[in-house]
Amino acid sequence: MAKSKGKAAPAMDEAESGFIFVPLGGTGEIGMNFNLYGCDGAWLAVDCGMGFSGPDNPETEILLPDPAFIAQQRDDLLGLVITHAHEDHIGGIARLWPQLRCPVYATPFAAAVIRRKLQEAGLQRDVKLHVLPPGSAFALGPFSLRYIRMTHSTPEAQALAITTSYGTVLHTGDWKFDASPVVGDVSDEAALKALGDAGVLALVSDSTNAMVEGFSGSELDVKKSFEALLPELSGRVAVTCFASNVARVASIISAAEIAGRHIALVGRSLNNYITAAQEAGYLKDVPDFVPEEEIGAIPDDNILLLVTGSQGEPRSAMARIAADTHRYAVLGQGDKAIFSSRTIPGNERAVFAVQDRLSRRGVEVIVDGDEQVHVSGHPAREELRKLYKLVRPKYVIPTHGEWRHLSTQAALAQECGINTLLVEDGDVVLFGGNGPAVVDSVPTGRLAVDGAKVVPLKNGVLSARKRMLFNGVVVGSFAIDSKGRLQGTPRLSAPGLLDELEAKQRLAFEREFQDVLEDLAPALRQDEAAFTDAARAALRRIVGKPLGKRPLVDVHILRV
Repeated sequence: MAKSKGKAAPAMDEAESGFIFVPLGGTGEIGMNFNLYGCDGAWLAVDCGMGFSGPDNPETEILLPDPAFIAQQRDDLLGLVITHAHEDHIGGIARLWPQLRCPVYATPFAAAVIRRKLQEAGLQRDVKLHVLPPGSAFALGPFSLRYIRMTHSTPEAQALAITTSYGTVLHTGDWKFDASPVVGDVSDEAALKALGDAGVLALVSDSTNAMVEGFSGSELDVKKSFEALLPELSGRVAVTCFASNVARVASIISAAEIAGRHIALVGRSLNNYITAAQEAGYLKDVPDFVPEEEIGAIPDDNILLLVTGSQGEPRSAMARIAADTHRYAVLGQGDKAIFSSRTIPGNERAVFAVQDRLSRRGVEVIVDGDEQVHVSGHPAREELRKLYKLVRPKYVIPTHGEWRHLSTQAALAQECGINTLLVEDGDVVLFGGNGPAVVDSVPTGRLAVDGAKVVPLKNGVLSARKRMLFNGVVVGSFAIDSKGRLQGTPRLSAPGLLDELEAKQRLAFEREFQDVLEDLAPALRQDEAAFTDAARAALRRIVGKPLGKRPLVDVHILRV
């Protein structure tokens, strides 16, 4: 098994004269899929997704791959090609496109979703969005490209065959084999075999379920399970799944109609995805949905809430329902909450917290395993073996997964007699005559979405926020006259840190702070910057040791 950091190699400028692959996100992690292919100095980007931050980065919720490497060469970036409409493959486009400024290529459903994101960002007139039929062929500079229809948990998932004068690489995107996908096409096995017959240098393949034996299961089985389950349930029922899983949404709607339940969509992204699906020709015959404000007018046994928030996102509809802060959607004793999705690694704590709050309210929480309410959209081991036999690549390069997923798929490919290369974000893979090899690395990183801004994850503001989260913040406020003499008594505030202290302890801190301020040299008091620094240092010393923490400290000085 080839390793990513192994052998001596040519420099990056040499590699750019050939055919190269550079993952910048999604290889060694779940989410943030962002990949580059280069050929003789021209570049192609494949997917541009987002990821969830998880417990390691509680100061932010959404993460993005850092495009700095390719942004510096954006004049040579011919296009961004999208494989499918999941957020971990398209969720970064609107926020990162200003750094890329290239045309975007997508199938009708993905394009409809992307268009809405661009409109929200005010970029719809700037981005040239090319809409291509599933299975179509097109060319960008030295790259001859062909979409190959694949089944996934969202419509129009496409593998991308990338052919240059150096050979062909198949970039799978997300996929599975499912003979009954409910919505969307079955995987085009004939096209995969024809590609294999022509010869494939490398298969850059989804690794998410490489540790799972057998097959991933059929969406039709989930549809049948819901149609059997929902008529048996009493009370109000809420189902949460990924809004982009149009097949699952269709299955739930069908089951709700059989159970005699009206459907209310709760969460903006559900409305956006369903509208995009209808624009692309899917979900044409769904019933009218109950507006959120009218949920209370429908008897509990006759309403189903289709809800966002399957990953425990703090501001999602399901999280607000669990906290009893949603304006219209309420669940209580005897109601049911069905989680029809897989928990993304890193989101376990957030999902369990939402489920626990629901349980405390007397809601019965139903997850996969209790009933068949979910199947994966990614290939299990037998499906990977089947793909290998169809495509017959010279090499398999696992992507889309954490290291344990990548290494497991590499071992599986080796068992099937295929050479493998393990890489991670930032590695530069050259498709040379002796097989692909890692020849260099480029800078990678993560960006954080902070409100309307995108900032480096290690940004000073976010670092301060993280410190405040764990150690708190203490602010000292006091007034001084024109000569820097203290006027009155300083006051300390530290929400969540000093609130629990007795008034006597707080008063002791304030008096000690006052004594230190009064002892400062007169010359220092006339220099506002020096006075501020000295006051901060004194306050840090006063509160740090007694509290057993290292809080972020600041002072507010009022001159009177």
